[in-house]
Amino acid sequence: MIIQSKKVWVVDDFLACQLRIEDGKIKDILPYGQEKVDEDYGDLRILPGFIDVHTHGAYGWDTNDATPEGLRHWVREIPHEGVTSIYPTTITQSEEVLTNAVRNVANVVAEGYEGAEIMGIHFEGPYLSKTFKGAQPEPYIVDADVEQFKRYYEASNHLIKYITMAPEQDAGYKLLHFCVDHGIVVSQGHSNATYEQAHMAIANGARSMTHVYNGMSRFASREPGLVGAAFRFSDVYGELITDGNHSHLSSVYDFYRLKGPNYVVMVTDSLMVKGLPAGTRILFGGNEIELFEDGSAHLVGAGNLAGSTLHVNKGLQILIEQAGVDWISAINSCTINPANMMGIADRKGSVQAGKDADLAIIDQNYDVVMAYVRGRKAF
Repeated sequence: MIIQSKKVWVVDDFLACQLRIEDGKIKDILPYGQEKVDEDYGDLRILPGFIDVHTHGAYGWDTNDATPEGLRHWVREIPHEGVTSIYPTTITQSEEVLTNAVRNVANVVAEGYEGAEIMGIHFEGPYLSKTFKGAQPEPYIVDADVEQFKRYYEASNHLIKYITMAPEQDAGYKLLHFCVDHGIVVSQGHSNATYEQAHMAIANGARSMTHVYNGMSRFASREPGLVGAAFRFSDVYGELITDGNHSHLSSVYDFYRLKGPNYVVMVTDSLMVKGLPAGTRILFGGNEIELFEDGSAHLVGAGNLAGSTLHVNKGLQILIEQAGVDWISAINSCTINPANMMGIADRKGSVQAGKDADLAIIDQNYDVVMAYVRGRKAF
């Protein structure tokens, strides 16, 4: 199969070219118009498929629900926003709930599914700070426990690839060391760590910060906190929710400018209310949340933010059209940056000969008109 467009994102710029796709891979890249094509996308932009490393659910389903039909529906529908690779994300709960959640993902991967490719599991909690718990249910927050985590890891069939944890709750960095030794990317988040504690965690192998600005110790001139560490260490990745609700757009711009084009990772942190009507109320991690008209989700009663309903393609639009972030940094943050962070850039994250044919085709309004997952039309 050969497809073409006058605007294919190749090596940090739009190129008029053709993509020859064979066996789910980009076989080679040809000059525009050279060969007869199966699909001509004209002036539509062809981007690498988006990668969401932090997403709890959508369409009325949550990772912790542990129902195979819910997970299959989610990954089948999510390419409509250009997502071709996904890391279903847990929220703090009892050991029984979390075990069932990770086992369910492992079973679906083993049995087969259609849609976005499940690249692994993001294990968010329960090893967090109660001070910055956000929507994480406090009764189940515990100190880091290597033996307990080993049980989760086995139940997931080693599919846990990414973990959010508070380093100050991990005595001697024992869990951090276990994760690093097993190729699990460690992200500091929901944490009251001091700048110095964050620095030590990085020295011991932590590679990322979870939803920067949210759920972490604040920046101040004499106490930089975890936010200050996210600013300071240029080769540590930082997630950012780019919905305009979790962070002021000026703060979004500032973070992209500070980190440069290679270390910001756009995430949705989406909840099961994504795709449902405003006013919907559901239980998330045992807490009741309500979906507002602006797409934000809030804890009922307390009122604080509890995740988002962001679509990645619209997050990209907000970055470029509202926050003023350049095309390279914006596109990288939802494609090659998460691929590099997760160690999958040999297959994912860019349009390049030899890589998986994961593609998102968007129009001028950033709406996704087609997505390909490993060379197959996803909808």
